[in-house]
Formats: sequence, C-alpha cells, structure tokens
Amino acid sequence: MSPIDKHGVGRTAYRAMLLGFAGDPAESDDAARFEEDGLLIVEAGHVVAKGSYAALADQLTPDTQLRDLTGKLIVPGFIDTHVHYPQTDMIASPASGLLPWLEHYTFPTERRFSDAASARETADFFLEELLACGTTTALVYCTVHKESVDAFFAASEARQLRMIAGKVLMDRNCPEFLRDTAQSGYDDSAELIARWHGKGRQLYALTPRFAPTSTPEQLQACGALAQAHPDVFVQTHVAENVDEIKWVAALYPGYRSYLDVYDRHGLLRRRAIYGHCIHFDDRDRARMAESGAVASHCPTSNLFLGSGLFDIAKAGAHGMAVTLGTDVGGGTAFSMLRTMNEAHKVARLSGHHLSATRMFWLATAGAAQALDLDGTIGTLAPQTEADFIVLDPQATPLLERRMQRAESLEERLFAFALLGDDRAVFETYVAGRCVHRRDDDARRRRALAAH
Repeated sequence: MSPIDKHGVGRTAYRAMLLGFAGDPAESDDAARFEEDGLLIVEAGHVVAKGSYAALADQLTPDTQLRDLTGKLIVPGFIDTHVHYPQTDMIASPASGLLPWLEHYTFPTERRFSDAASARETADFFLEELLACGTTTALVYCTVHKESVDAFFAASEARQLRMIAGKVLMDRNCPEFLRDTAQSGYDDSAELIARWHGKGRQLYALTPRFAPTSTPEQLQACGALAQAHPDVFVQTHVAENVDEIKWVAALYPGYRSYLDVYDRHGLLRRRAIYGHCIHFDDRDRARMAESGAVASHCPTSNLFLGSGLFDIAKAGAHGMAVTLGTDVGGGTAFSMLRTMNEAHKVARLSGHHLSATRMFWLATAGAAQALDLDGTIGTLAPQTEADFIVLDPQATPLLERRMQRAESLEERLFAFALLGDDRAVFETYVAGRCVHRRDDDARRRRALAAH
C-alpha cells in the first residue's frame, strides 16, 4: 500500500509553483494559468482555493498545515486514457507486430487472471506504478474474467482513486480459456456495473477488446448496455494496425470503415474512448467529432509495435477530441512524461509542432474535459477533487541544469516532458492525501529487493 502521511488530513496548504488551464493552449495563448509563487489550499479531499501566495496568504488559518514546496511545480494528476493492467508483467515483450504479439504474449498472460489473488497482486503493483509516475486516473482494461475486475476495483477503492475500468469482452478469435459469449458478456458487464459504477470514486467502462474478437451479436449486446447506461464509459481499439484493418474488413463486410462497425452498433458517443485511431480518413475524424467520442493517442505503443503515426494535426482540424494513453504493455512506460516525449516526436514526423503546454493540457484538463469529468478532476479549480502531483525540476542533474537556463513556462514544461520520467514526480496526492513520495518509494523498493 502507498504511504499516507499526515498531510491531507484536515486543512492543508501547499506553497509552490502552480499550473492549471482555462482552455486548450492550441486555441488560446493564455490558456495556461501559471503562478510562480502559488498557494493551493485543500480540505476534506477537495480544493478550497488556488492562486498566488500573496492573494491567498490571509486564508492560512491557525489550524492550516502549510507545506513549503517552493521551487517545485504542482500540476493536476495525470490522466492515462488507455492502459491494460493485466499486461504489466509482459511489458517489453518482443514481437513482429500487433497480432503476433497478442497471440504469443497477451492471451497467455491474461489467462491467469481468473485467479483472484493473482489478479489482486498485479493490480496492487500496477496502481503503485501509476502513482509513482503521477497518474491519478486511468481508463483500464481488465481481462475477460470478472475476478480481474473485482480485484482491480477493490485495489483502487482501497486507495480512494478515481479509476475507470471494465471486463474485456471476447466471444471469438481468441483462446477458449479467454472466451465468453454475447449473453454471458452482457450479464457479467451488467452485474459489474451494478457492483462498481459510482461506488466511491470507481467508474465502469464497457470494454469490447476490438471488433475482431467480438461477433456482431456481442457488439449489439454491448451497444444495448451502453444505451441503457449512458453515464458508463465505452473503451476499445480501432484502426491501430494495417493487418488488423484488413481482418476487420473481412469479418464485417459492408461497413464503410473499421470505425463504422462500432458506430452502427451504438458504441460511438460521449464517454466512448477509442485507442489509437491511426489509420483514419477524414470521414472517420469528422464522425468522431460529431459523436463526441474520444481518441486516445498511444505513441510509445504505436512506435514499439510499428503500428503507424497518429496525425494529431488532422485530428484537430476536424475537431476530434484527443487524449494521451500509455497503452502498457504495448506501451513501454507507465510515465505520462515519457508518453509526452514520444507524442512530440510523432507529431514532428507529420510536420506538426506539439507544444509542451498543450501536452500537459492533454494529460490533465483536456483529458478530464473529453471524459466529461472536467468539473471533478484535472484542473485544481476550487471544489474539484484534490488529485495533484508535485514535480521536481531538480530531479536529475541534467534536468536541473536545463531548468536553470529555461526562459519561459514552455521551456520548463518542455524540459519536464522531454527529460522527465518517474524520477521527476516528487509526490502524488489523491483526494488530498499523499499516496506516493519519491524518496520513500526508493527506500521501499530497496527493502523489497534486499528480501
């Protein structure tokens, strides 16, 4: 379990640099709201006030605990919109492409998640990794087993995290030991929604793995659940790999595109998050924007598997909502900072400059807005849930040296994005409680290694 200290109990104030957003930096030059000497006041798990220290110092009542983090940067907790917790133990597995990778590594690994104890141990480790990297909310794929979902949500609830997750649906083109049916998948999902959606900070996502592993009957049943529960999320994969697209065309003849398969089964709507979205045409992008569905751009996974390059400029031109995802274990890092690093490089290969300010927005306020959670997380605004992280500009000698020469907020954030990783995350707070501290975590890991 993550360390939880006295900070966050009662009324606590944090003096540090503060970063928040009032909009998309791609649309407004003053969307980023930065305080060089800021104060964040938290009580009962929520933000009470945020602003300059000078303006808010008179709110430091005698019972307010003050943490002086001068020189460090507080930002909203990162939001990872596409990640597979059962794939934690198969990260960095070599394969020639997506489909062989699924067959040789993913499916065999997911088999053991029928065991509740094994699933819980992995969920605990997975969540600790997320928190160490500053990720406080994620859209998480479990496995086809109900036990994997219960284990994940139990681990998340114990930490009071705001997580979104769901049981994978697969009723064809997968091993028998991972196969459900259209009816059993429907029944299991309905049961899990009733048990977990809205319980504390837990939210449910209907999770067909991808069109090739679901029959039309299963997608139709999933669409019926989505219609019956408009506040639950939908998550799946689309247009990730050229061979995959050819497979979908053979399995679903008569559909205009891969995306159209989901659309015609009622799965394209607000709170629907589609991983990858690489091989889209303009009609797909326009339909995503019209429906309110969200693309999760997963650059480390796309590069690792050789799937292709997501065109963020074209997505923006069509008004398509975009967020960032690590896609572990196809992705090669839990760190959203490292994900930003690769997202910038992928954008450059398509001739687009993706600023660090916008990448931080995509991983925080932009993601919260796309998920319909912008009044809840992602902004540090008063009354929102106090999920935030403390970034250390002196985390490594190279980062410190570069920061000394930074002449703007963009340069500071760019240094974090291009040079940072989990070492840059000094502390992570969830609902106002410190659930990760870098130095404590390092000692814990050394102790575990010694035993």
